[in-house]
Formats: sequence, C-alpha cells, structure tokens
Amino acid sequence: MEVGERKERFLKQRQVLIFFVFLGITQAGSEPRHYSVAEETESGSFVANLLKDLGLEIDDLAARAPRVISKGKKMRLHFDRQTGDLLLNEKLDREELCGPIEPCVLPFQMLLENPLQFFQAELRIRDINDHSPVFLDKEIVLKISESITPETTFLIERAQDLDVGSNSLQSYTVSPNSHFHLKLQESPSGTVLPQLVLNKALDREEQPEIRLILTALDGGTPPRSGTTLVRIEVLDINDNAPEFAKLLYEVQVQENSPIGSQVAIVTARDLDTGAYGEISYVFSQASEDIRKTFRINEKSGELLLTQELDFESIQNYTLNIQATDGGGLSESCVVFVQVMDLNDNPPELTMSTLINEIPENLQETITAVFSVSDPDSGDNGRMVCSIQDDLPFILKPSVENFYTLVTNRALDRETRSEYNITITATDTGTPRLTSETLVALFSVRDQDAGENGRIVCSIQDDLPFFLKPTFKNFYTLVSEKALDREEKAEYNITITVTDMGTPRLKTQHNITVLVSDVNDNAPAFTQASYTLRVRENNSPALHIGTVSATDTDAGANAQVTYSLLPPADPHVPLASLVSINADNGHLFALRSLDYEALRAFEFRVGAASVSSLFLFSVLVFVAVRLCGRGGAARAGRCSVPEGPFPGHLVDVSGTGTLSHSYQYEVCLTGGLGTLKFLKPIIPNFLAQGGERGSEANPSFRNSFEFSQVFIRVSTVLSLS
Repeated sequence: MEVGERKERFLKQRQVLIFFVFLGITQAGSEPRHYSVAEETESGSFVANLLKDLGLEIDDLAARAPRVISKGKKMRLHFDRQTGDLLLNEKLDREELCGPIEPCVLPFQMLLENPLQFFQAELRIRDINDHSPVFLDKEIVLKISESITPETTFLIERAQDLDVGSNSLQSYTVSPNSHFHLKLQESPSGTVLPQLVLNKALDREEQPEIRLILTALDGGTPPRSGTTLVRIEVLDINDNAPEFAKLLYEVQVQENSPIGSQVAIVTARDLDTGAYGEISYVFSQASEDIRKTFRINEKSGELLLTQELDFESIQNYTLNIQATDGGGLSESCVVFVQVMDLNDNPPELTMSTLINEIPENLQETITAVFSVSDPDSGDNGRMVCSIQDDLPFILKPSVENFYTLVTNRALDRETRSEYNITITATDTGTPRLTSETLVALFSVRDQDAGENGRIVCSIQDDLPFFLKPTFKNFYTLVSEKALDREEKAEYNITITVTDMGTPRLKTQHNITVLVSDVNDNAPAFTQASYTLRVRENNSPALHIGTVSATDTDAGANAQVTYSLLPPADPHVPLASLVSINADNGHLFALRSLDYEALRAFEFRVGAASVSSLFLFSVLVFVAVRLCGRGGAARAGRCSVPEGPFPGHLVDVSGTGTLSHSYQYEVCLTGGLGTLKFLKPIIPNFLAQGGERGSEANPSFRNSFEFSQVFIRVSTVLSLS
C-alpha cells in the first residue's frame, strides 16, 4: 500500500517538474528586461537588483541557483546569489563592443533551476565622453589654383570621434585669416563635414602658401578637441578636372583573401597636359578601418588589400577615392566592396546545465541544457546538432539555438549504469565544419593509492590535438583545427601518463594518426605556356608535343585527365586538326598540315582531376608553329628534324601559373611577340565528342569550373 502511494506521489512530482520546465521555456520567449550602465564603470559595480524581475525572494536564491548566460565564452556579468544583485565582471568599453552602433546593447539570459526557467534581458551600455576628435592626417594639403573664383568651396578631410550621440564630433573652427572662412555641411548619414570657402582671389606671386589651423570639437561637457594643419599651395591656372570612367565601382572579394590581393582598379583621365594632366589617387573621407585594410597606388589607381578581410566582423566597405591632377582639381568616385563569406568558423557549443546523475525508471528527464552558435552566415552558419544513435537520449531544440538533452525512455541502472555521450555541432556550409573531431578514446588507471594513484595525461605541445577528459579516468584525443594532408600527412603522438607520487612514475603510449585525403586541390600545369613547331606536310597522327599538369592530392584525387576545349574561332576545324591523349596530355596532328592553306590556328586545353569531386586546373598557353621544308630550315629559322616530333623542342614562353580562381582569354600579339591576358571569362565546357558528353550527363556542364588554353599553330614557308 505504502509503495503504491509513494509511486503515485512521485509521478505527480515529476509531472509538476515537467510543467515548470515547459513554463520556463515559454517564458524565455517573452519581452526582455532592460538595464543600463555607463561604459568604463569599474569591475564589480552594481547594475541592478533582479529579485523583483525574477519574481524571487532572498530565501529562494539558494534553491533556484540563478545564473547569467550570454553568447560566447566571455562572461561580462555576474549574479550575486547572496543579494540578488547583477554586477559587472569587468570594465565595458562601448567603442570596443559596438563601434559606431547606437544603442549599444548586450543581450543575456537569466537561468533558474528547480524548475528550469529562462528570462531574456538586455544591458545597454551608455556612452561617456572618453575620446577626443582625431584627424587621421596631421597635415592636410590643398592645391588651389590662383584662378579659382571667390565663394568656391573645398572639402576637407573630417576628424574621427569614437564616441556617439552628444559626445560625438559636433563642430569645427578655423584660425582667423583673410582668404577663407569655414562652412559646415551635414552629410546624408548625419556626419558634419568641414568645407573651406574662398573669400577673395588668391595671388601666387603675392603669397604662394597659406597655413591654417583646423579645430574639431565634440559635444561633451567639457568638450574635447583635436587639431590639424591645413596647408594651401597656390598653383598656376588649370581648367580641366579629372573624370572617372565610372562613378561607382562594385566588387566582390572573398574573406581571408591574401594580403596584397588586387581588389579593383579605378581610372580617371584629365584633358590637360603636362603637370596639370598628371593624376594621383588618394582615399577621401576614409575611416581608420579602411586605411588599415586597403591601400591605393597613387599613380595607377590599383586598390590592394593590406590585411585579411573577415566577413564576421565587416560585411562591406564603401571607399571614396579622389583623383587630383597636378593643378589641384579633383573628382571622386565610390568603390563598394562586398565581402563574400567563407565557411571558416566551426560551431561553438556552450554547456549551461549538466546533470551527471539521473534516477532510473523516469520517462523524460532533462540531463543537459546547452547552446550552439556559428558566426558565419547563410548555410555556413546554419547548424545541426546530433548525438550517437545507440543511446536512450534525444536532443530537443528550445529557444533560439538552445537545446536540451532528454532521456527518451526510462533508464535501468542494473542494465547499464553509465553512458558516454558526444554532442556534435556541424554547420551546413562547404566544407562542413564541426566543433571537434574525436580521434581516440582511452582510459588510464594506477593501482597505487592517494597521491601515488593520482594521474596526469599529456601529449606534445606542437600538435594540432588536445586531450579532453570525459568521465572517471577516460580521455578523448581530439583535433583542435582542420588538418591539411598536403601540409602533413601523418602525426606521431605520444600520450604520457604520470602519477603524482614520489618519485613520479610515468608510462608512454605511441599512436599514429594518418590524415586521409580529400579532393581539395585543382590540377596545376607544370608550365604557364608552350610553343610547339611542326613542319608542313607532316605525316598524320604525328606526336607534336605534350602538356602536363599535376595534382597535389593523393590516390584517385590526384589522377588528371586532359581534354580539348572548343576554339574561340568557330571556323577553325579543330576536331580534324589535333587531338589529345586524355591520360598523358600528348598532342597529335591528325592530318598533314599545309603552310599555304593554314599558317596558324589556336585552341584550348583543360585538365581536371577525375575523382567524385571534379576540380579543373589553372590555365596554360600553348603556341604551335608550322614550318615549311627547304630554305627556312636551312636558314635556321625552323630547326625541326624529320620524323616524329622530339620532346626537347617544346619551348616554354614564361614560367608560373595563373590563379585557378579565374579563367582568362589569351592571345599572342605581334607574331611571336608578347603574351597578353585580355580578360577573365567563364567558357563553355564540352568534352571531346561534342554533344555526346552533355547528353550522357546533363548535369556535367554545371558541375565544373575549369581553365582554358589557347594554342596557336602557325606555318612558316621556305622554298626548296
């Protein structure tokens, strides 16, 4: 009888617990509470008392175990369980956390247990006037012609102020002078821009240079200020300003592109001649971030990267570029740089609650509460969480990216008393990244007691792996970053187990980790260009040369196949002129070539890896010239022996390769002159056999990226 009553009472308690868990999850989606604190407030300072907002009394704090949960691993807030006060863990710098964004808000959650409840909250960080306006240039040079009429305005580089609101930059002043007065203009974004207005005409012979002090003031109390020198050089007359080819340039650049990569080239022209027609390019109204990230060649207008781009920090940049001629006249254009996201951040998993001991014979028991986050965007930031299939547990999503680990049936301690659960967070980007990779699972033990039996495990410091304790004396060996087989294909890891006794005893175990290959490298031609020479009236099926590409991958991923691409000129009967061996890159003349009928022709070659993931090679250029028999050969202009084409006569016109991120049109100019890369293109790929390749696999065309080769065949006639 008593057993039945206890069981019934226990089931009712379990139902109440589940009710409060779902109640807490429901409350998590309600309107967040708002709190505020001034930036730079000392660590440990009081923010607010949360007892009323949480609906708790002082006596409830110990049982409900409230704590602060926020995104990321850095805890900036602390909850005092003795008083119910929310305190600062550290000084908060508004400019570091939010930059120019206002209001600056840090979201966080309050987690209560017994029963489980979530409360959404936001902490607003108020700005204080802790930054002075700063001019990025200590000296601003204006070149103004003496023919400029009064009332002409000249835009001056503005100052930068990291503060916001009333503490931000508000006004400017200029030192007294008879030639200029200051005019303030508000931009569409609300920024105050200083302009100098000419009061009277300048006379270079009377005063070739004017120096002014420009002062920037913010709106704080007391106001802060910054100054710069404006040096005005008076020039001779110049009546044409530079003109940009486009007023808006839009470019896309992948994040993590190498430093020194070209972003864009801006061009302007000036109808004047001499010094007045010489144009220099500079940034205009550029922030410190832009100046740190980009560099412009003042002569060519080439825009280059000076540091890597990070999509997770900044998604786009707007650059104002000013072209100024030698007479001081200028024109501006805008370059809009869109940063393209790469899947370069693995998901992060933060464990909020973990219950190590679970009563048996309960149906649905919450074991853990955790959250996952990924700073990437789109599919790269979309995450999937999973656990092993053979466990009596399931993952349930709750609010935002929070999950609960719940038993899906009653557990029986006598059947199994312990479970080792691995939670894997994987994004859906390309390539897919996971929060960690399990390499090995092992356990250690020491038959001694006390300090003599306490154990420490370690591995070498210079390895991309770490040891992670799981339960009791079990450890997992986990990779801490993505491995690159081409960089290192094998790791020898020594696991050292040391006890804490006196003397300290240790044992070592060696394991070898082999990194398996994936097809992540495109083939690369061993040479950037080829020149082939062939006599006219050659025998059919003559071997005229070989192109070669290699792939740094291994096994099937490194196998390369070659193919001829459709010629740029549709009138060239390429299929009847040459062929290529798909396996080794040998080129053959299919029929006898006649100098009088055809002196030169061009075609392209592509190389691709043949694994399930197809990658195509970088571009290579091949030029083939046909030589007549007789006088030219005797004169030394076409030294080609009789018989099969010898391999040592392949002439390499240049070295290196082009980036396999692009495809290029290539041509030869001026006979055997220079090799000129015209523009990047995306050609249509057809395998040998024309339409048959597309019909056999209609998705084949859309699944490839490849580079192409123009092969020029020219004929030189000589008289016998």
